[in-house]
Amino acid sequence: MHTDSQLQEDVLAELKWEPSVTAGHIGVTAKNGVVTLSGHVDNFWSKYEAERAAKRVQGVKAVAEEIEVKLPFDHKRGDDEIAAAVVERLSWNVSIPKNAIKVTVEKGFVTLSGELEWHFQKDVAETEVRHLSGVLGVANRIELKKRVDTMDVSADIRSALKRSWYTRPDSITVKADGGAITLSGVVHSPHAKQVAWSTAWAAPGATSVKNNLMID
Repeated sequence: MHTDSQLQEDVLAELKWEPSVTAGHIGVTAKNGVVTLSGHVDNFWSKYEAERAAKRVQGVKAVAEEIEVKLPFDHKRGDDEIAAAVVERLSWNVSIPKNAIKVTVEKGFVTLSGELEWHFQKDVAETEVRHLSGVLGVANRIELKKRVDTMDVSADIRSALKRSWYTRPDSITVKADGGAITLSGVVHSPHAKQVAWSTAWAAPGATSVKNNLMID
């Protein structure tokens, strides 16, 4: 059982360990397994990686992320420059169909919309944008195309969970209503919850995943 002070120290240590995060300007508080991150970083990618690092720590049940992105003066870019950079970056990725994604930018915040076949393509698009200079945040509103002959994918997802090192499939219930997947049950960490969620999204025909898994 982790005390709040122990959990705070462990998260701070993990942030310092993560090379993509400058931890000196990030504050950490912990209460009953819920960790709050505050302070600021100089790019959106570091903000994202700080949250991921906190979720990796044993004993963390949830993360409230309140980190602000403060860009250095020489990294500030106009919305038109950011939009052009996003479009170009996406065009170079062979896993993303050409002209499938629409991009809007307002005060450094990027919104992605459109339709794609697979969830991994949606994730790839967002990851590409997170790395770009000048971006303060990303809203991923890309939708997945619905398939006419969507099968019941629950059995396939359960089989995939059994192959994972990070999940206990006997503690996870998978329900599928067409392409709508619901996960329930118990896992041992936020990372295991994320792995289960990603596994469900990888199933052919999945159009949404509701993650109701609890962390013990």
